Amino acid sequence: MTKQEREDRYKRIVEHFNNNNSTVRRTAKACDVSKSTVHLVLTKRKPNPTSTEILERNKKERHLRGGQATKRKYKGG
Repeated sequence: MTKQEREDRYKRIVEHFNNNNSTVRRTAKACDVSKSTVHLVLTKRKPNPTSTEILERNKKERHLRGGQATKRKYKGG
């Protein structure tokens, strides 16, 4: 992978994450990379205030989404 290809991939990851107010998991699936790669790009390679804000919000809401998933699992819908 060339440096330009890597930079394009980083840019695509950041744009998808920021434009869709996405989660790391959804971004990883959409960009066909691992969650670790997405997190690394957003925090170390191409950090920006918007990504940081979304990551912090997702971290604060994480326990709520987990509870909703459990509720759906046991209620069947």
